Amino acid sequence: MIIDFSVENFFSIREKQTLSFLADDNIGHLEDYYVTEIAGKRILKAGLIFGANASGKTTILNALDFFRNIVVSSRNAKTRDINVVPFLMDKDSRTKDTVFEINFIQHEQTYYYQLVLNKRYIVSEILKTRKNGRMVYKRTTDPDKQLSVVQWGTFSQLKEKYDLIALSKNTLWNETVIAGFLKTNIEQPCLKEVSGWFLSYLNNIVRPSLDLTGYILDKIDDRDIDSNSLVPILNKADFNISGIKIDKRTIDISGSNIIIPDADDIIRKNTAGSDPSYKVFNLRFQHDNKDGEHFSDIKFSYESLGTQRYFGLAGILYLMIKNSCCFCLDELESSIHPELAKHFLLTFCVNAMNSQLIATTHDREFLNNKDIFRNDMIFFTEKDDACATTLYKLSDFDSSVIRNTSNILNAYNAGRLGALPNLGDYYLDINDNGD
Repeated sequence: MIIDFSVENFFSIREKQTLSFLADDNIGHLEDYYVTEIAGKRILKAGLIFGANASGKTTILNALDFFRNIVVSSRNAKTRDINVVPFLMDKDSRTKDTVFEINFIQHEQTYYYQLVLNKRYIVSEILKTRKNGRMVYKRTTDPDKQLSVVQWGTFSQLKEKYDLIALSKNTLWNETVIAGFLKTNIEQPCLKEVSGWFLSYLNNIVRPSLDLTGYILDKIDDRDIDSNSLVPILNKADFNISGIKIDKRTIDISGSNIIIPDADDIIRKNTAGSDPSYKVFNLRFQHDNKDGEHFSDIKFSYESLGTQRYFGLAGILYLMIKNSCCFCLDELESSIHPELAKHFLLTFCVNAMNSQLIATTHDREFLNNKDIFRNDMIFFTEKDDACATTLYKLSDFDSSVIRNTSNILNAYNAGRLGALPNLGDYYLDINDNGD
């Protein structure tokens, strides 16, 4: 699980900003639902980020997404750029390095990992265990020689000198040691655990534009999701769905073959095997009315956008309940009713144990009911005069701003918590070119 994640000099983030999931010791509210105790720490399972448009909410999620991908992605050449974007709104930041830091727990072991990079190469990298502060490795880069230099610590568990040399040689100056390990034929328990956490626990960001239906169908096809288990999730969300039917066929497009899909088909590229082929899914639902009548084979395309969206979210919910993983959802309430978004969050908190959900939202009504949230799981983003993002928690405010009896929504609407758009008046002066 994530203890905290920090980022500095990335897109709209200039100074170091930290997303912390350590539960506040002074808050015991909804402890059984929002807090998991692991490795001696009380860790929050969920975090909601509020803020105006362009304040940096999605940038926080993008930073974690970029960080995860760069940690595990192998580079096939030294000349391949990393394509990180620093804060561009002042001259100094444009030439400074980007810094990521994370504290996380994997199999009851706590790790600290820091990554410093620029557009061309990894500047430095360090991995430590929090048990006695033992270092696994420290990596630096010689930019003139374009070589990475790895210093192994006492917790590296690499007994063979040959393994040390092989991994160091396999780590290019523009990729991480973890990525180097993933393409090197050596045994290293600690790096196996850490790389496994980045690959299996952290998932890529779920954007409103993502083909979430296709993603879930792939998971069902791979047997990571039981489609029958999605039915009660959809039923509890008031969709009157009593059954799911999925037909699949594979189309080989090698040679002169072409795809002629049905209008209701969902097409996914087949990543298994070397032959070019596509998986074609036909998804239908069975609905029950109040009289107990069954209406089968309702095409997925006939369903509302909200139903289609929640089918995907139901799959995400299943994965977080059945496994230990983290999902970042951008605009949680996209295409669904605010009450349904709230139902999704609370269903996750009640049923998931060691998973985490990070979501951005504009649904201020969530703040109107203190019976369903804790102050330490509410985050805000705000941009300063330099257009840089600041991230802070609701629990950071003292009693002079909010009290236990305060209505948080009223305080937010009144501007006492910040994170609101600074809008002008409604009058425009638009002149035609001919005037």
